[in-house]
Amino acid sequence: MSCTKPSSLTRPRRLAGILLFWAGAAGAALPDEIQVYTDDLERPGESGVELHVNTTPSGRSRPDYAGEVPTHHGLRVTPEISWGLGHDMDWGLYLPFVRGADGATFFAGPKFRLKWMPLLPGEDGGWFAGLNGELAFVQQRFDQPRRGGELRPILGYRSPAWLLAVNPNLEFDLAGPDSGVMFFSPGVKVARSVGGYAVGAEYYGDFGRVSHFAPRAEQAHTLYLVLDTSGINFGIGRGWNAADRWTVKAIFSF
Repeated sequence: MSCTKPSSLTRPRRLAGILLFWAGAAGAALPDEIQVYTDDLERPGESGVELHVNTTPSGRSRPDYAGEVPTHHGLRVTPEISWGLGHDMDWGLYLPFVRGADGATFFAGPKFRLKWMPLLPGEDGGWFAGLNGELAFVQQRFDQPRRGGELRPILGYRSPAWLLAVNPNLEFDLAGPDSGVMFFSPGVKVARSVGGYAVGAEYYGDFGRVSHFAPRAEQAHTLYLVLDTSGINFGIGRGWNAADRWTVKAIFSF
């Protein structure tokens, strides 16, 4: 879903509880979807389309395991189709395509998501909260276990001038030696509205296992400068430690 468009639902709702469900997403090895989830939600019975595009001008060029396609000079193009299921829930399908530095193009594998947003802001803004889960089946050249999981809590506040969103993501493999082990990969977004635009920053981290964070040199941290319009999220990211050095991303909403 897109990052900054205001919710079309006008009544604030109280958080009835946090529903924990088993779901999944591709691991950080395939950065096909770079976004912080906010209060976006499709209306019941309606659908939406977004196009996620990102590239890595300067990044990791050596594979971490045999057969992996590194991110350096790669291009990722991912259509996302979403459907509204009810007043507080929608679901979506990702279809990621990847072009490697050598020009080879692959369909990485489908991803499915389910989002639940029991608390949404009103017309004048307010708090929002929910939970997103994703399930992915990714080729081994992009994610060694091939099946990965994510639970993404969505917390934030929106006003006419400001947007703050936090996603304390928990990722895990559904196969391989690390099956069931949880990894902490948070995302944070802060944006200030100026006229018909919003200017801000997005942060994405990968700290390693929840039970024992990785050494600092093995962690990945990326800070993006972002510009949002009613239909586009554009960002330039600078990474440090184990992250790709430079990444450019855009999300187009239709």
